[in-house]
Amino acid sequence: MPFIENSTNPIVDLSFNFGVRIVKFYKFLTEERKVYVLSKQLLRCGSSIGANIHESIHAQSKADFISKMNIALKESDETDYWLRLLFKSEVISEKEYDSLEKDIKQIIGTLVKIIKTSKL
Repeated sequence: MPFIENSTNPIVDLSFNFGVRIVKFYKFLTEERKVYVLSKQLLRCGSSIGANIHESIHAQSKADFISKMNIALKESDETDYWLRLLFKSEVISEKEYDSLEKDIKQIIGTLVKIIKTSKL
């Protein structure tokens, strides 16, 4: 049951929903799989995506907006790295990986489009 904010901005909702999934996945990894260090890295960058996107809503300028979106993109790339590392080291299953990977790729693609459009 995904959380849907009353927003007209799909990337805000997408990143928030992903952040909720990451928090729940972190709890699962620490409580069920006893994976602490790598899961903490995933939690930090995965939850930071939405925070930076949300902060961009009230950017002081176009340059500030683009900067916040670039930070969100970097955090998304880092999240993708940790997910791949957890999968390739057999900490998470292919099903768990595929589900989260699909979402992070959608976020990355959307952020790239937003940044390119904003630079025009």
